[in-house]
Amino acid sequence: MTKIKKAIFPAAGFGTRFLPATKSIPKEMMPIIDKPLIHYAVEEAVAAGIDEIIFITGRGKQAIEDYFDQAFELEYLISQSKKDQQEKLALIREYLLEPGRIKYVRQPEPKGLGHAIWCARDFIQNEPFAVILPDDLILSQRPCIGQLREVFDKFGGNVVATMPVAPEDIGHYGIVKPKDNTAENIMNKVIELDGFVEKPSQADAPSHLAIVGRYILDGEIMSALAEIKADLGDEIQLTDAMVLLAQQQSFRSVKFEGQRYDCGRRNGWLQANIAVAMQRPDMAALVKKTLKDMNANDFRFN
Repeated sequence: MTKIKKAIFPAAGFGTRFLPATKSIPKEMMPIIDKPLIHYAVEEAVAAGIDEIIFITGRGKQAIEDYFDQAFELEYLISQSKKDQQEKLALIREYLLEPGRIKYVRQPEPKGLGHAIWCARDFIQNEPFAVILPDDLILSQRPCIGQLREVFDKFGGNVVATMPVAPEDIGHYGIVKPKDNTAENIMNKVIELDGFVEKPSQADAPSHLAIVGRYILDGEIMSALAEIKADLGDEIQLTDAMVLLAQQQSFRSVKFEGQRYDCGRRNGWLQANIAVAMQRPDMAALVKKTLKDMNANDFRFN
């Protein structure tokens, strides 16, 4: 079975929910404590054994390229300092992968997730590959994309990450349709799928399991994406191509272990900052005290 060596990171969106900050800062570079969001996504991929990183970028995303490159001037200035020199140099050199392991593709116009992935078709050829959406920060003991990879290594086909969502949130997600739509089957962590429904009503939803931003897809998805027509919003939807591919290949979903934070939204980004801080020995006590004090004082601006 082919090894999963490549991961696509769609990062061409405008990040309008974080305006005015994203006028000059890519949303993927918004910090979660002291690392940008995109760093956590690459960290997850590398921890899962992914060899090649493919960023799909657009206008105004130069900061992503600069972040994963050497900072000669900064390194020189730090090397002249006697305070915490080695520690600081290690921080700015973190995830400087070997030359050629990181590639960049421009999405010339915002035409949806499916179109962004299709833009990387020449790098993928006909190989299976991973997709990691940087907006979805998933904190877990085992890398989320690694959990999907374990299922792929066992069964092959295509694998998507899912999580249960409340009935009122179903209409915000792509929802999976299990082959055997029983309560017992839905409770299993790995489910063979019969299809997908994009943002259904509660009444039409085939399950309560929503797709989140982790996928392992066969290279044939590129051919399916080439056949898909744009929707009313002039976007090429990945879900539509998955429905087409599911007519020929197997799909499975994995209810991953871990906690997902939607950092494409302000409340999710704030929650992620608190959660990451709470996991850090140098910050946890301070965060707990701060939250306790704010709650006790009914903190607000007067």
